[in-house]
Amino acid sequence: MATSLTRRVCFRAHHHLWRADWSAAQNRAAFGALSESHPHEYTCDVSVSGAVDPVTGMLVDLVALDALLAREVTGALDGRDLNREVAPFASGRPIPTCEALAEHLFARIRAGLPAGVRLARVRVAEDATLGAECTGLA
Repeated sequence: MATSLTRRVCFRAHHHLWRADWSAAQNRAAFGALSESHPHEYTCDVSVSGAVDPVTGMLVDLVALDALLAREVTGALDGRDLNREVAPFASGRPIPTCEALAEHLFARIRAGLPAGVRLARVRVAEDATLGAECTGLA
């Protein structure tokens, strides 16, 4: 039997939607007001799945999971300008959309999970109306 567990963390960060290879007019036409730097109170839901340990009754050590999320999500992103301070977005590509953030965090978190625990989903939301989820990388 496989069971899932979801942990939510929150962080505040700035970003703007901008392609360095486009003119300012092209960026404004494509992204409108989002081409200007603006903040979000992001939520990040991380779901892991696997077998529940019969000794502890837990799927994953929550202290270890929280430490991983503190390092890879809140510690890496909270208070940052995603376009200027966070790789890979600081290079200008990809643009730090919810979709790109979900994929970026999926790769980072998956690499830090212990054996036997599978990363099922990472969902990143800018607010209550817009979010993206990644369930795996190609």
